[in-house]
Amino acid sequence: MRRKTKKMQSVEQRFKQPLEKMLPPLVTEIGLSATADRLGVSKATLGYWLLKLRIDVQRVALAPGESVEIRRAG
Repeated sequence: MRRKTKKMQSVEQRFKQPLEKMLPPLVTEIGLSATADRLGVSKATLGYWLLKLRIDVQRVALAPGESVEIRRAG
């Protein structure tokens, strides 16, 4: 894991959990802009954090009646 910035550490302390666990569900549930707002950072900062933490964000377009299943490796 790469070294975290002071701002990253500050957000982790405020929310009492590591960004690696916090960001994926937040981004999935409320999106990038709302996640950045909730954390009190810019969208650019959030994007940098996602890259730094190697969190992959993908957009999927679904037709009516289609769904997506997410499986965790392991």
